[in-house]
Amino acid sequence: MRLRRRLNLWPRFLKRRLPTSLWGRSLLIIVLPVLAMQIAVTWVFFDAHWQTVTARLSEGLAGDIAWAVQSYEDDPTPANMAVIADRAERAMQLSVAYQEDRTLPTETRRGAIGVVDRVMERALQGRLDRPYWFDTTRYPAYIDIQVQEPGGVLRFIAPRERAVATQAHIFVLWLTVATILLMGVAILFIRNQVRSIERLADAAEAFGRGESVPRFKPHGAREVRQAATAFLAMRDRIQRHIDQRTAMLASVSHDLRTPLTRLRLELALAPPFKRQDAMRGDLDEMEHMIDEYLAFARGEAGEDTQAVALADLLNAVADDARRAGAEVEVQVSPGLTAPLRPLAFKRALTNLAGNAAAHGEHVRLSARPLPSGGLEIGVEDDGPGIPEAMYEDAFRPFSRLDDSRNQNRKGVGLGLAIARDVARGHGGEITLGRSDLGGLKAEIRLPG
Repeated sequence: MRLRRRLNLWPRFLKRRLPTSLWGRSLLIIVLPVLAMQIAVTWVFFDAHWQTVTARLSEGLAGDIAWAVQSYEDDPTPANMAVIADRAERAMQLSVAYQEDRTLPTETRRGAIGVVDRVMERALQGRLDRPYWFDTTRYPAYIDIQVQEPGGVLRFIAPRERAVATQAHIFVLWLTVATILLMGVAILFIRNQVRSIERLADAAEAFGRGESVPRFKPHGAREVRQAATAFLAMRDRIQRHIDQRTAMLASVSHDLRTPLTRLRLELALAPPFKRQDAMRGDLDEMEHMIDEYLAFARGEAGEDTQAVALADLLNAVADDARRAGAEVEVQVSPGLTAPLRPLAFKRALTNLAGNAAAHGEHVRLSARPLPSGGLEIGVEDDGPGIPEAMYEDAFRPFSRLDDSRNQNRKGVGLGLAIARDVARGHGGEITLGRSDLGGLKAEIRLPG
């Protein structure tokens, strides 16, 4: 049971450590098989070819050394030694010397990997019946082999290529170069394909923020181009719908303003009567409602983004809130700027500050950078607040929440809806919470 649980955890463990981006996963799909193939080919080459060739070369060298030792033991004279050395030099590329009154070295030196040493050990052990010693590391191009004789030591200096297939690294080098070239081509191809998807994602994100991307064109593979073409068609349909809605509401607003203006004029020219002030207030409220409906539908989407000094923006919003009779505090770092659509964002903050001023006596406006690189703007009040269960209901259009907040006689319940629409249009989000002033706190978080 415990083993099965551990096995079930492995997929989750690997999933958390695998790349999450398409670029990383595509690269992994290319790199892992290539590396696996290279390791397999290299292993097979060294196991089936290089070690076999090296073993045969070492056996041949050990056989020549055994011949030289046997020839010397048959006639251990200086003259015979000179003949053996001459034949070994000319026919076997071996340098042979007899060193009298010498013994084998006690120090044993082996290579870091030890493959050549193991092969050489087996070859000499199978050919010689006398004590021997060898070193494959002291001379880069030679192997030092010594055999103990009764009166001294026979020393052999053999070229390294007589015992080792020295050109094996050329195969590995060519294999590595070919792998790098193939991976380079694959990486460039994947990068181009992923870049077209990233452009599509950037265009969709920019459109979601209300920004236009006039230079965007479908690129990449056929499926990516199809997705980009579908996005462009969807964008055009949504834009037409927004334009039609804005035009319709603008026409309705214009048509309604005409009778409202006529009624206001007739009311001004009429002689004073008892309900005159009440009727004038109704006309003001109707005109304000029409303005809010139009602003909610339009959303200030056609405005260009520009760098805005948040201190100036918050101070301007604070001045408007002070006219409503609230005490307003502004906390913002000097020099803090953000890319915003100023009119739309000011309208969102004005709605939030206006709500705070209508329901509380003290209002706090703040702005601070986030450690993640984004920005947080807060609007707080000391009013009665909203129950946490009704936070999401407060963002619904035309929601008044009369049971928890005082009746806003002038508003129509679009302030928070417009603020959320503006925040999301800038790629951010707005949330509600409890303020340390005792009332409601609205936080706008914008990405960096």
